[in-house]
Amino acid sequence: MTSKEVKDLETAALLEVQGAGSPEDLEFLRIKYLGRKGALTGILRGLAQLDPEVRRRVGQEANRAKEALEEALEQARRALKEAARRAESLTVDVTLPGRRLPRGRIHPLNRIMAEVCDIFLHLGFEAVTGPEVELDWYNFEALNLPPDHPARDMQDTFYFNDRVLLRTHTSPMQIRVMEQRRPPVRIIAPGKVYRRDLDITHAPMFHQVEGLLVDKEVTFADLKGVLIAFVHQMFGPELGVRFRPSYFPFTEPSAEVDIACVMCGGRGCRVCQATGWLEVLGAGMVHPAVFEAVGYDPEIYTGLAFGLGVERIAMLKYGIDDIRLFFDNDLRFLKQF
Repeated sequence: MTSKEVKDLETAALLEVQGAGSPEDLEFLRIKYLGRKGALTGILRGLAQLDPEVRRRVGQEANRAKEALEEALEQARRALKEAARRAESLTVDVTLPGRRLPRGRIHPLNRIMAEVCDIFLHLGFEAVTGPEVELDWYNFEALNLPPDHPARDMQDTFYFNDRVLLRTHTSPMQIRVMEQRRPPVRIIAPGKVYRRDLDITHAPMFHQVEGLLVDKEVTFADLKGVLIAFVHQMFGPELGVRFRPSYFPFTEPSAEVDIACVMCGGRGCRVCQATGWLEVLGAGMVHPAVFEAVGYDPEIYTGLAFGLGVERIAMLKYGIDDIRLFFDNDLRFLKQF
């Protein structure tokens, strides 16, 4: 046995290790070269039969070859394990249950808006929408609010110029629809509105649903019937309802609708200021001046109109005490719905 033969054996063994494709192949090669009857083991055992000088050279070469082969086997094992791990991570087990994606939730304002509209749609109304950037004529003048009317100060309006503004209510849609249709008219106008206001119960942008019903012989009794039906479907059939005289430029007579406080059951609390009642919407019979602005004869037609704030309904429905929570995009708040 010579040093060259040992080197040739080492080279052949390392090539076989590089070509091994599995842990079983590596174990076979380990036994083949390093096992008790392995080729390299046999060389080391036969060193005693060689001349001293040859034994020294061949022994050094054989020990070096053994270390190199052991290192190559270990590296090959690690490489195979890493390849198996990567392959496993890329493998799709079709028997496993699917990964559940985070499920979104309907925003509470969208939920209440849909519920309000659904109630009125079932009462025979039609939903209409229109521009949020509105003309002064539709937002004020046609609704019996001329330029010098003091009630304009109640609106805190965002103006672009003297004629163009962000609508302060969705009532302009009542004028737009009446301009295009003859009675009977039964519509609701849901949408965003804008006013200069911001505190725990008011926001510069909020949502309204306004309604209009025009026909012959429409009475205040019809108005009461529609709104009581709405309140009972929204808050429950046992809830108390009352109508209080009020003032709106576009209705006469006008009223505000109160419900028994949903927080205290009408007993009196901080929310209802100890009165036992909460105001939820405004309403009234359409003012003759509004009919004249759209070409309706107030001697023939009468109508009812009402408007409610969606945020207020949502706050009462869900017991929310700060309107700003609706717009903060806090997932902890939104996930409750």
